[in-house]
Amino acid sequence: MAQAGGSLTSADSDVLFRTVVSTAVDGIVVIDAKGRVLLYNEACARLFGYEADEVIGQNVRMLMPEPFREQHDGYLNRYIATGEARITTGGNLKARYVIHTVGPIYKDGLHGEPDLLASCYRESLKLASAKGLKSLAFPSISTGAYGYPMADAAKVALTTVKDYLTHHPEIEQARFVLFGRSAYEVYEKVLKELS
Repeated sequence: MAQAGGSLTSADSDVLFRTVVSTAVDGIVVIDAKGRVLLYNEACARLFGYEADEVIGQNVRMLMPEPFREQHDGYLNRYIATGEARITTGGNLKARYVIHTVGPIYKDGLHGEPDLLASCYRESLKLASAKGLKSLAFPSISTGAYGYPMADAAKVALTTVKDYLTHHPEIEQARFVLFGRSAYEVYEKVLKELS
């Protein structure tokens, strides 16, 4: 599956992504910019009661209860492309705001993935600065179902955030909230290498 040097081919990355999505416990729906369903996994069939062949190619509105169904087209106008970020209120969360971003699906690192991943962090930080936030927390973007290698993602994330904070002291703290000890150890190692 891996090429020389350990990276996945584009085809292998696509197979890996589809395998993760199809076996995920959580419902995953992927839509295009017009709201058409492109991908709909088994968990969604259990959650919504529609099979994939009934949903693929249809507008995602069909899965939404009212009043969200009526509001859907307005949401599409705020669609987030890979590398962009948007900020919303935190609703019932303790956080005042939530910053949403879409990371790249990893192919082989040669299709703009590092720039798109850096943009996720940079655009999120710009929004935090604009809102006057003093601190924020990041997950390791794109390293789950999107298949971005953890060490490569950590280098992009830590370099981008460190560079931004150097020039923007208004943000006093950026945390990385990581899933599991191994992710923490990778980020810790990369941070030491960058220091």
